[in-house]
Amino acid sequence: MMENLWSANTPARFWQCHVDVPKDEWQVAIQNATPVLGSSFAPSDTDELLALVLGEAQFGPGHWRLSPAKRLYYTCKPVLPRALTYFLRRIHRLHAQADSRLGWPVEDRYARFLWEVIRQLLITTGRDSLSFTHFWPKRRQFAFVLTHDVETDKGQAYVRAVADLDESSGFRSSFNFVPERYSLDTGLIEELRQRGFEVGVHGLNHDGKLFSSHTEFKRRAERINHHLRALGAVGFRSPLTHRHPEWMQALDIEYDLSFFDTDPLEAMPGGVMSIWPFTIGQFVELPYTLAQDCTLAVILREATPRLWLQKVDFVRRYHGMALVNTHPDYLRDPATWTVYADFLQVMKSQEEYWHALPRDVARWWNARAHTTDIESLPDAVRSRARLDTEGEIVLELE
Repeated sequence: MMENLWSANTPARFWQCHVDVPKDEWQVAIQNATPVLGSSFAPSDTDELLALVLGEAQFGPGHWRLSPAKRLYYTCKPVLPRALTYFLRRIHRLHAQADSRLGWPVEDRYARFLWEVIRQLLITTGRDSLSFTHFWPKRRQFAFVLTHDVETDKGQAYVRAVADLDESSGFRSSFNFVPERYSLDTGLIEELRQRGFEVGVHGLNHDGKLFSSHTEFKRRAERINHHLRALGAVGFRSPLTHRHPEWMQALDIEYDLSFFDTDPLEAMPGGVMSIWPFTIGQFVELPYTLAQDCTLAVILREATPRLWLQKVDFVRRYHGMALVNTHPDYLRDPATWTVYADFLQVMKSQEEYWHALPRDVARWWNARAHTTDIESLPDAVRSRARLDTEGEIVLELE
């Protein structure tokens, strides 16, 4: 069953409490908290709930297949002028946002649900508080992750400029390369590693056909796995965020970046509603939680990073992960570059986040989920969830 891919992501696993809470107490708390998700959510058990949310089952059985119109668009896209594709995406935006089931750029229901679960657990069991392993190491309030997808050879030629900007702002990031669309610059890739950046794989050839059929995906997955090994990479993002979680189990990866918490403007819209990492079968998923650069600067024509910063405020409030995906191809445009550079400058002035490469975030989240003794988890700290005088949840570092 597909829901087994998400069954490890229970609220109990998410909270990592330091006392043994019986399963039936968690079940009561989950049932009492489920209305926060909305009237359309009426799962029979926790596995079904996780499939509806993290597995995007709420969008129906055909969610992972593109419509005929979109398949035609991606077949024609390589020969369409970029100005025309931007125009078409702006037109599509008007309908996509109106039809979306999820809030955007902030979808808060799953975050409020998890907070309500721990609140209900305290109420129904009569506990004053519960100690748990804090979400991030070193007492940090939220995680901050930078990723870049290198779509073309022109983008690859601009990678050093982007890396220089990140580094000058005090950050490191991952660069995901398309291994069979252009000739990989192995010298550049080695230089990135030596400078403390990470390298990942971005599909195979970026032609929109990776998920055209299961047979075709399996054929290409073998090639993708070959390139992952050759590059020493452990992370992957699918081009155009086309995705199929069950098929993607064939990838030899530690983590994936192909999903998002909410994004009605993508070719395959929807979202997992989560601002935290989570497990999909054999790998950790790191959903991007900030709008992509093209969406922000080209489709929405934003001239400042205000939407990114507003979303960061939400992520901070719920101790989530602010993960952004930008493209050296698009950052060649001065307006897009300015938005990204201004964003980095604002983030540089903040101190409460844990900035890390995606592989380190994935490994931390996986270790946190499987460590029963907090003392054996480096840099882990204790937090406590309690009710305030108005019956709302307060989290405090111990």
